[in-house]
Amino acid sequence: MAQYKTPGVYIVEQNAFPNSVVEVATAVPAFIGHTQIADYKGSSLNNKAMRISSMAEFEVHFGGPPLPVFAFANIERPDDADFSAAAPLPEGAAGAGGENADLRAAAEKARLTAEDAKKALDSAAEADKADMQSAYDAAEAAATKADADAKASAADSGAAGDPAAAAKAATDKAAALRKAADVAKADLDKAADADKAAKKTAYDTADTAAKAAETDATAAGTAMAAANVENLKREKARQSAPYKLTKTAGKHLLYHSMKLFFQNGGGACYIVSVGNYDKQPDTEGLTGGIDILLKEQEPTMLVIPEAVLLARDDCYALQIQMLQHCGYKMKSRFAILDVYDGDKELNDGPVNAFREGVGTSFLAFGAAYYPWVNTTIVAAKELDFTCFDADNRSKLKDLLSNDLASVLYADTSKSPAARIKAGQVRDILNNLEKDWKLVEDRADRLHRIATLHSTLAAISPLYTRILLAVQRNLNLLPPSAAMAGMYTMVDNTRGVWKAPANVSLAAVTSPSVNITHDDQEDLNVSTTGKSINAIRTFIGEGTLVWGARTLDGNSLDWRYINVRRTMIMLEESLRLASKAYVFEPNVANTWVTIKSMARNFLTGIWKRGGLAGASPDDAFSVSVGLNETMTAEDILEGILRVTILVAVSRPAEFIEITFQQQMQKS
Repeated sequence: MAQYKTPGVYIVEQNAFPNSVVEVATAVPAFIGHTQIADYKGSSLNNKAMRISSMAEFEVHFGGPPLPVFAFANIERPDDADFSAAAPLPEGAAGAGGENADLRAAAEKARLTAEDAKKALDSAAEADKADMQSAYDAAEAAATKADADAKASAADSGAAGDPAAAAKAATDKAAALRKAADVAKADLDKAADADKAAKKTAYDTADTAAKAAETDATAAGTAMAAANVENLKREKARQSAPYKLTKTAGKHLLYHSMKLFFQNGGGACYIVSVGNYDKQPDTEGLTGGIDILLKEQEPTMLVIPEAVLLARDDCYALQIQMLQHCGYKMKSRFAILDVYDGDKELNDGPVNAFREGVGTSFLAFGAAYYPWVNTTIVAAKELDFTCFDADNRSKLKDLLSNDLASVLYADTSKSPAARIKAGQVRDILNNLEKDWKLVEDRADRLHRIATLHSTLAAISPLYTRILLAVQRNLNLLPPSAAMAGMYTMVDNTRGVWKAPANVSLAAVTSPSVNITHDDQEDLNVSTTGKSINAIRTFIGEGTLVWGARTLDGNSLDWRYINVRRTMIMLEESLRLASKAYVFEPNVANTWVTIKSMARNFLTGIWKRGGLAGASPDDAFSVSVGLNETMTAEDILEGILRVTILVAVSRPAEFIEITFQQQMQKS
């Protein structure tokens, strides 16, 4: 207040309006999981909450997807199969010889060493040429010897059990000896008369050896043709069998879930990385990520897609922690849960097990969705044969050999071209077992892998089918991240008071389980009250989210997701705005200001459709004051009580249209 001591004019400004209430964000999920890296300008982001707003930003700070590794095995039940192929051969039945794997690996390593030495020689200064030349000569000699040892191994193996390899070895030997005989003939033709006799003897010896080798090659070719008939008969006799894929590494789900989130309308969110891909998901690490979020005010949703990678009981324990964090510790967040084993049929019991495991506390602060969804997140071009480990690439080679049996075991006695083609295909299949890590030049390795992959895809339909099965496996994802994106999209377009349901999902081809109208009855309304929201396919409409209930389905207060989330928004917005009046005089002026502030805010929400009622007085009421919400004792104790009643809009979950016939009136 100004001191009125000097005569003059004094200006006094008075506030005419109360403070405004800023509506808090409603669609800021926090994701917890494992990432490839966790870096911000050289500082580690492990176990720290990082705010991002796009997938590109995620990749900058947290890296790319995990590299999946698969195994496959023959199973008994065709219904569980990922693909079908030839049944495995009995133990010891496959008599295909080939190069010794260790010798071939050594040969490849020696050849790469020689190539590196050649590069060093080419780029060396003149003063170093001699030393570099010596190093290159030694490396080249070692590579040549290692290659010869590997080929000798192949010849021995072929002679022992593989007629095709034996025929190739015999043919190569005959060709080499014939070349030597041709050289001897040329020497004979050019020789002087004095040398004719010696040259003639050398030529006769070489020609005799070549003819003998050619006879052996012909015999080997005949044996190979006969063996091919038997091999082709054996391969055709193999029955079709079901195979099941199992992911043995690269199981982490956060990266692909983030892509699903952003493709469904996601925006700003928080990421808590609790480790890299070398670390398997565990309850302790993921629970620690939840505790980190206690220090963050902005997140309004909690999503942990990797919870389903834990053991069943550990998954439920983590989900209980999620509900407790949202409903007890923060009271301002909403948990989106996945049903464990949500890709299985209802008859297998995943929903009942979920209801038993998730507990009974703070159910209004969470929602669950069933089933998992088939997505388009992983493209076919991202996959090749390297997603199988060495043992399973050998099994893959056997299956592809059966698929290409008509080429590998064609009648080559009358068609040299068929023999060449069979040899080329055999070389392609042998490359499946190659240790590609020995190729240190990354660009060269990727190019050679891509070339082999495209060749296999072109010649083998089975190879393409197996990779499609791998793609389906990787694209099967729990739906929580998609739901978080859909919540964000609905909040931004309609408002948090709109039920997040009857909305199609992007990047989703179908639910993994087909749910009927009758199936959903138990999901939506249960005696336990734990409602599970269904994801269903409708003809002509695609895949829709067909449920809007929290896990507290029996509560008339908190049955619906939009009601719970709207109340969180109203409570947090008014709580933060009211902090300005803490320690203000607990008198009528303060009460009127707070009441006006709350009414203005709620009137705005009512005008936007968030509150139900023909007028603001029908939609809400704000009470504050002595003998209205407070007693004189409350004021003495420093308590200012405000009571707000709101009529939050609720979804029309069941629409009933009644038809009745009436009498004709004219």
